[in-house]
Amino acid sequence: MRFMDLCDKAVVCASDCRCLGHVSDIEFDCKSGEIKAIIVPGPAKYLGCLFRDEEICIPWANIIRIGPDIILVELKNC
Repeated sequence: MRFMDLCDKAVVCASDCRCLGHVSDIEFDCKSGEIKAIIVPGPAKYLGCLFRDEEICIPWANIIRIGPDIILVELKNC
């Protein structure tokens, strides 16, 4: 799977079925090449689309399933 394939998928929290957004970046270990986390932009502050101050960093261990359309994640405070 390529990075662009991940970006096309919606990230959904399993506990409340809320869509968190789409993958904007990944964090990986340079030495081992393993993906450590996916990063999703936080909620917009102005008119629902501008000025995103924070990001949601989802550890790779918290990903439950990567499907054809969504990435299902388990987070305590989604």
